[in-house]
Amino acid sequence: MTNPHDIIIKPIVTEQSMAEMAENKYTFVVSKKANKTEIKKAVETIFGVNVEKVNTLNYDGKVKRMGRSVGRTASFKKAVVKLTADSKEIEFFQGM
Repeated sequence: MTNPHDIIIKPIVTEQSMAEMAENKYTFVVSKKANKTEIKKAVETIFGVNVEKVNTLNYDGKVKRMGRSVGRTASFKKAVVKLTADSKEIEFFQGM
């Protein structure tokens, strides 16, 4: 995965993730194959910030039913990225 935009899929905007922005923590949905170092490099190149730490969580899809048919929601990988104290905020989250 050489393109950073293939690693970072989308930001997660929830009440908890907005509260963590005060601690310089930002939450993203990332590619399931990406590791922590690839996520760190992708965030640094896309947003121009310094990353201190990356925590990742793998989520399995839930089983959902519609009558007799059974399906699953999509599984995904979430990354919580902590920025260094001297780095600036990510502009993408400013107006939220």
